[in-house]
Amino acid sequence: MTVYTDGFRAYDPLEEDDAFDREYVVHGEGEYADDNVHVNTCESHASLARRWLAPHRGVSKDKLTPYLRALQLRKRVRRKPGEEALKIILRTAL
Repeated sequence: MTVYTDGFRAYDPLEEDDAFDREYVVHGEGEYADDNVHVNTCESHASLARRWLAPHRGVSKDKLTPYLRALQLRKRVRRKPGEEALKIILRTAL
């Protein structure tokens, strides 16, 4: 899964995880768009992740990746029929 972010260092652990490809722009260097990565993409995905994480009232750095994987799985099974969604969930978990 590709995760689009800004250059904020809190997202750096994503670079170490093989499950994610991180694409980002660095606003501090005046970069607001780079091919498919742009401000709107970054802000949209960050907003979704923030809303997903908000009920947990903060997540430690070492737990960020599992939480984002859960968000990824949720996005993947959304709007799938029950049996198909269950198969995807089981395939992912096992």
